[in-house]
Order: sequence, then structure tokens, then C-alpha cells
Amino acid sequence: MFKLFKKVLGKTNDAIKEVVVEKKKEISKEEFEDILLEADVNYELAERLLEALPEKVNRLQAFNSMISVFQYTADWKEHGAKPYVEMIIGVNGAGKTTTISKLAYRYQQEGKSVILGAGDTFRAAAIEQLSRWAEKLNIPIVATRQGHDPSAVVYDTIESAKAKGIDHVIIDTAGRLHTQTNLSEELKKMIRVAGKSMEGAPHRKMLILDGTQGSSSINQAKAFDAMIGIDGIIITKLDGTAKGGSVLSIADELQMPIFYIGTGEQPKDLIRFKANEYINTILDEIFI
Repeated sequence: MFKLFKKVLGKTNDAIKEVVVEKKKEISKEEFEDILLEADVNYELAERLLEALPEKVNRLQAFNSMISVFQYTADWKEHGAKPYVEMIIGVNGAGKTTTISKLAYRYQQEGKSVILGAGDTFRAAAIEQLSRWAEKLNIPIVATRQGHDPSAVVYDTIESAKAKGIDHVIIDTAGRLHTQTNLSEELKKMIRVAGKSMEGAPHRKMLILDGTQGSSSINQAKAFDAMIGIDGIIITKLDGTAKGGSVLSIADELQMPIFYIGTGEQPKDLIRFKANEYINTILDEIFI
């Protein structure tokens, strides 16, 4: 797992190496601030992390300061519902479709059955891409033509899962934030229809955030959370950016679980997020 985090945070750690000339047992408070800002931790959070630290900072002090960001109450529970219905939310280009394939693959590896719902009916490309993944992973999909009612896809997918005894339902959604009012109403309707098909559904609304956008993705998250309430986060594309410190900012601002990190383009490239391993991977580049 540590090796995977090292791969994901490779570019972030390369950026840190430009600040850290050589590893030491202690660094100055000012150096620590430079490192945090270089990794795209937002300024206000960086200042808070430094507040209680002495002028010379060792690894344990740095770790305790950073891990404090993740000490909030969050609901990590997975309901025992069958089917367990997840709705995948996020702007276009964040990696929703690829992430759905990764979740589906993960559940398959756990011996669970999966069905997909192509609920982004706004874009024909989204339906086609998800259908290709379904074929590749040999799992069923409920899909319709571009422009059709996405709520009908939600209903049909859950009904099919119930009829076939399928364990997991994963539903894609549109992500066109530039028509926010329409999108908000569409997502709310999809959620209502899911609840009509199965009480308590969707059991989890998962937001996909593009790691390359760094701390700026927080505003997206807040917009979606205000619309429908988000239950958890998956961060994609962190391996392609030096903004790995933004994970701290995201956790601090949103106070909700980060469930997974995407580590590449293939279905197997998804790992559970573990705050201590994430922080230690960064600190390995700073301290002896």
C-alpha cells in the first residue's frame, strides 16, 4: 500500500524535493510552511497547522499536526442493503466513468455481483463509454439513448437488480455544472425515484473530484453537497499532479470521508484512502 501511495504522490513528492534540499531530523517552521504551500495546501489551513508547532519541527510533530485534519466525525458505514445503490456524482472530465469501472471491478473481486446504470443521458459519449466498460468487465448495464429521462434509468436499474438478486447498483449521473439549476433538479428527481424503487436508496452518493484541480475542486464539492448532500469522496488523477497536499484542504473544508484514491486508468487502479499512509508518504520525503 505504501508503494501505491508513493506512486500516486510521485509528482507531489518531486515538488517537495525542490524545497527540501536534504532530509533532516528537524526542519524549521518556515520550511514546513513552504513545503505545505508547494504541495497545494491552502494558505489558511497551512497557517493553522503551524500554529501549535515549535520553531523546529520533527517528524512526529509534523505528523500529529497533519493527521489532526482528519479527526472529524464521518459516516464510514456501508448499509447491509441488497442491492446496495450508489450514485456517482461529479463534473464532466473528473473521471466518473472510469471510477465506476474501478468500483465495479473492486466489488467483483470481493465476489459481489454488480449492475451499472447509464444515468448520464445528456452525453452519448458517456453512455457509450460506460457500455464499453460493462462489456469489458462482463457485467450488465441499463442504458438508453441520449436525451432520455435519467430517472427512468435509475428506476429500471434498481428494479433489474432486485429481480436478479444483484448485490451492487452503480449509477452514473450528468455533471454539467454550467446549467446548475437544471442539473440540481435532475439529480434530486433521480434520488426521489431511487427511493421509490427501493426505500433508503441511494445508500451512498459518492462525489468524484479531479486531483489535478487541487484545492479549487472544493467549490465544486460544496455546490454538489448543497444540491443533494454528498456522503463521500473519491479523488482521481492525483498521480498526474504535484497538488497532492490538496487532499488535506479537501478533508478540512468538506469534513466528509475520502473513501478511495484513483491510481491510474485501469479498473484495478483504485485504493482505499488511509490518512496515516498518505501523510507518512509525504513526510518520508522531508525527514530522515
